[in-house]
Amino acid sequence: QVQLVESGGDLVQPGGSLRLSCAASGFTVDGFVIGWFRQAPGKKREGVSCISSHGTTFYADAVKGRFTISRDNARNTVYLQMNNLKPDDTAVYYCAQTFAYTSRWYDPYYWHYWGQGTQVAVSS
Repeated sequence: QVQLVESGGDLVQPGGSLRLSCAASGFTVDGFVIGWFRQAPGKKREGVSCISSHGTTFYADAVKGRFTISRDNARNTVYLQMNNLKPDDTAVYYCAQTFAYTSRWYDPYYWHYWGQGTQVAVSS
């Protein structure tokens, strides 16, 4: 059974950092595409970053240079390191799994399994 469990969300001041974790079970993270999405109140869910089975990484323009996605195959976990956080980064962050990379990876439609989400709040 595929399961994704996010953790690491917190309240942080602008300019601060957080590392989110996505622990996977029921499959191996290096055999699939794993993505991070976020959804702010009243807004659509949007793609933040993803990592392909080959280890290639992709980022939304809004987070390029600030966020880094990585994968620990031994722990079967994918991470999202978030630096220089801004109030606009406030959202529930979700990880997701899909079978193959698509150039429209940022569209939630193409993803099959989802975690329950973890809240990130950036505020002074």
